[in-house]
Amino acid sequence: MIQDIEPYVFKNQFENIKPQNDDNVFVFREKNILLKKENEEISVPKVKDIMAKEDELIYLFAIDDKKYFLYLSDDDKAAELEGYDYEPLRFLRSAKPMELSFAGETAWHLNLWYRDNRFCGRCGHKTLHHTKERAMACPECGNVIYPKIAPAVIVGITDGDRIVITRYKGREYKGIALVAGFCEIGESMEATVRREIMEEVGLKVKNIRYYKSQPWGFDQNILAGYYCELDGDDNITRQEDELSVAEWVSRDELQEQTNIISLTAEMIENFRRNGI
Repeated sequence: MIQDIEPYVFKNQFENIKPQNDDNVFVFREKNILLKKENEEISVPKVKDIMAKEDELIYLFAIDDKKYFLYLSDDDKAAELEGYDYEPLRFLRSAKPMELSFAGETAWHLNLWYRDNRFCGRCGHKTLHHTKERAMACPECGNVIYPKIAPAVIVGITDGDRIVITRYKGREYKGIALVAGFCEIGESMEATVRREIMEEVGLKVKNIRYYKSQPWGFDQNILAGYYCELDGDDNITRQEDELSVAEWVSRDELQEQTNIISLTAEMIENFRRNGI
């Protein structure tokens, strides 16, 4: 999956450090990211390439000894660089090297959080960057705001050699998917699994088993994958406003998932190969 970047090491500990000329910078404009493409690989600008003030570059994290900063400014002119182009964020799903794609989607997660918390939600005062932890702080009322991470589930509903496959309705992503949804207040992950299945496809399930998790910065999520088994009637009642397709598909009908960056793709491929 996209976060599996071994042997590289992702270091997300907060540090209050100043950018150096050869540090890397992520620049976003709407849902686009500034990249250079060379020989099927991507790169991002260096600090020395960006016409930015020091306080417009926010330290994000490191991968091995490479440090990454986020460019935060209302002045887009500083982010126009010869040789670099703004590519749709989804380009990162197939870009190489994988560790930079992972860094980019994680940077996007933090970019949205910084963008949405420039003012305090409690008193409306302008917030400041905390100097000792990754947080935004209100100097007026003392409110401290931490990065938003929304928990969600991905569910493989099985019945012998069959699995429920879905396709989203009205979304940019057009590929196959599994039942999925966000955890609500007061719910366990398992309760979310049951509720989302009933809402999206109208099925009852049993034997809910945890599989694996994944950070998904594209949507500010942490995803938890589960498999479960059909319990009773197999008639699907599709949630029409959410899904364009919801159907039982046998293992031998599934196509091989060749670009496994997502938990969904890995779970589908795992079922296709192993039946679990």
